Amino acid sequence: MPLTRISLRKGKSPEYRKAIVDGIYLALRETFNVPEDDLFMVVSEHDADGFFYGATYLDIARSDDLVIIQVTVSNTRSVEQKKALFKRIAEVLTERPGLRPEDVFINLLEVEKENWSFGHGLAQYA
Repeated sequence: MPLTRISLRKGKSPEYRKAIVDGIYLALRETFNVPEDDLFMVVSEHDADGFFYGATYLDIARSDDLVIIQVTVSNTRSVEQKKALFKRIAEVLTERPGLRPEDVFINLLEVEKENWSFGHGLAQYA
């Protein structure tokens, strides 16, 4: 059920963007027990004049390779699972496509289960 929005600067290859999607999906499956085929992600690319970030906020040195990841999920996960997700996403994206951990920014949004409709105008989890 996660809905993931991925934002990055323009100029990366389709393979690079796919590696990010694949890595996040793997981490979600491993840490949040997301079932196979529960894949809903969008990648948005931005020009420099539409992508702003604090280059040193919290003493983390970010670069223009920063990837901002926002994951919306039902509010059913523990703090331990959330920490595991953040760590695993950073690990897999460091491996492939080669991001620096400093350039992996993750925001988790939690919603009530009844706030999802996966099609047919139905609230499948309500």
